[in-house]
Amino acid sequence: MSFNKFNFLDSINKVLQKNNFLKPTPIQSKVIPLVLEKKDIMARAQTGSGKTASFVLPITDILLKDKKEGKPKIRVLVITPTRELTQQVADTFTQFSQKLKVVSVVGGESIGDQLYDIQQGCDIVVATSGRLLDVFSKKQMNLSKLKFLVLDEADKMLDLGFSAQLDSILKEIPTKRQNLLFSATYPQKILDIASKITKNPTLVSIEDENQTVSSVKQRAIQVNQENRRVLLRELLKTNNWKLVLVFIATKRAADNIAQKFRKYGYEAESFHGNLEQEERIYTLEDFKAKKINILFATDIAARGLDIDDIDCVINYDLPRSPADYIHRIGRTARAGKNGEAISFVTHENIDHFKLIEKRAQINIEKEQIKGFELTGLTPKKQKGMAPIKGKRKSKKDKLREQN
Repeated sequence: MSFNKFNFLDSINKVLQKNNFLKPTPIQSKVIPLVLEKKDIMARAQTGSGKTASFVLPITDILLKDKKEGKPKIRVLVITPTRELTQQVADTFTQFSQKLKVVSVVGGESIGDQLYDIQQGCDIVVATSGRLLDVFSKKQMNLSKLKFLVLDEADKMLDLGFSAQLDSILKEIPTKRQNLLFSATYPQKILDIASKITKNPTLVSIEDENQTVSSVKQRAIQVNQENRRVLLRELLKTNNWKLVLVFIATKRAADNIAQKFRKYGYEAESFHGNLEQEERIYTLEDFKAKKINILFATDIAARGLDIDDIDCVINYDLPRSPADYIHRIGRTARAGKNGEAISFVTHENIDHFKLIEKRAQINIEKEQIKGFELTGLTPKKQKGMAPIKGKRKSKKDKLREQN
């Protein structure tokens, strides 16, 4: 199948050809026709599957064909979990049409400037939920002409307290609209959210949930926890990697290790939520341009970052959940390229790694690098102390006294 099947405007087809987008991905093949048919959609799609274009392309085509006179009115609202994904979605809309005005609404930047851009007239608002509520509170945003509500990476929003914010958002938008919901997983909380947004959606699912990482070479290297840093230096020396994304558990640890690797002579930076928005943008741009070769990042980089040329993803610290493992390693082997993902497995995290393997239905052969072998024994788990009985009488004691 080619994109010609969708009868997009010539201007959109030219951008597709210019960027060598020859045929739609599986998620695009399923979602684009449904958007054009004005169906509500609830889609299960992993990051890297091409889902952004699956809604950007048809919405852009619809808006351009539905010409409006006068100052643009907001017809599309896209809500995302992170600033980076917000900017990426906004950039994709702009890529396919310079005629439509797109405004990004995110924290870390001037709300006054964002309100000014909205009041000047815009067709599309892409926002993080928290800043969107801040904008609503100013009572200077008119959404009466809204046609599309898109929730992108909805399951990630659960971690950010999105469920509590949803009711406030729904009160501000027309009840008659087209709803497009994208999520990598659909736990009960997401189903509850979906039921508030749409009553009769068309369900779309890509059969193999892990297909976007099928071309990733997955490795698990056993190493003592205190030797992870020197092992990482050894791997960087012995492999011809141009771009490496290293996942670190905490913001402070990411800053510290990035600083150490700069002292070793590497072009390294940290990337996490404590950085100013401007710093985050510059860091990503430098990483894409290969001015930075190693990015030490927290899980803020696990979703939504669309960088095609990452050679290797390294789990210096393991993710908390198997779903995050899949998202992390999906940062490499994008756009049809191959890539490598390495997890450091230590005495301290071996049980957690086994859980990740079980939940993600993978089995990775454990290896050791000469000179960095795992030594010692995995410490046995100690049972906690028995609970100390309090001074107050228990229910059982009170019943005994009554009998």
